[in-house]
Amino acid sequence: MLLAILPLALGAPAAAQTVTLDLINEYPATSISGEADAFFAAAANSKSGGRVTIRPVPNSGLPSRYQLQAVAQGVVAMADTVGGTLDEESPIFLMSSLPFVTPTVDDARALYEAAKPLYEQLFAERRQKLLFVVPWPPSGIWSATPIRDAAALKALKIRTYDKTGTEVFARVAAASTLLSFSELNAKLEAGEINAVLSSGDGGAGRQLWKYLRNFSEVGYALPLSFASISLSVWASLDDAGRTAIEDAARETTQRQWAALAGRLSENFARMRANGVTIDEKPPADVMNALRAAAETVVADWSTRAGPEAQRVLRDYQTRRAR
Repeated sequence: MLLAILPLALGAPAAAQTVTLDLINEYPATSISGEADAFFAAAANSKSGGRVTIRPVPNSGLPSRYQLQAVAQGVVAMADTVGGTLDEESPIFLMSSLPFVTPTVDDARALYEAAKPLYEQLFAERRQKLLFVVPWPPSGIWSATPIRDAAALKALKIRTYDKTGTEVFARVAAASTLLSFSELNAKLEAGEINAVLSSGDGGAGRQLWKYLRNFSEVGYALPLSFASISLSVWASLDDAGRTAIEDAARETTQRQWAALAGRLSENFARMRANGVTIDEKPPADVMNALRAAAETVVADWSTRAGPEAQRVLRDYQTRRAR
């Protein structure tokens, strides 16, 4: 499947003194991760004096859940992948998208910094290097009709983006289905789903307002995307090329955390301009139902994720409670 979908360049050898690497992304160029890819590419190209050319490939056609394999197998050099889609690789990848665990941007960053060594280890075990992360704005619920009470949740046939989200909404909605964004439009067109768990960012990029005219800002999670490079490609680069990429990656991560606060207001303005009604304070019974469902799911995740992930989450929660 990977080879059939992606006739992309892996990159020229470093011996040629120049290298071109494709960076694939399931999401569009206008999404927050697509824009991060463009910034990273420009920074790497500039810092290397043109010796390293990164070519962002938005809307790549390869769902995020296959991208880690694509890099590990040498099908592509680099990928920017939504972490929550990688549960089959390791439950630890879902940490950033655990429901209601990181209510603020500062909380999300603190959890990322605590978990970063685990993330780096997961990528190294899969023959790749973690370069930068992209935090997404908080996930909310896009819906065809307003969610005015907990009973309205029962009518949702909702798309989710990870295993924990699917499990949470299976407890409160009519149906809960894990779908990549590249698979979403067909389901919306067919009327098979009437709600989507997503930030205003990914939704704005895909113009979800064509189908779903309501957005409930439930603050579900601030998930991360991870950009990685094949270790074989990394080893083929000279020292100057690796330094340029590392410096560009560091700048990209810093920029994306800093940009997140303003991004939310930009997304909401764009959504409202396209006729979306935004509920910035969903009803208490809606939030109570979601939080109750989330508690059990987070506990189940902790059991699956193992002792190191449990330690990271416990330490983060302890520091946050102080």
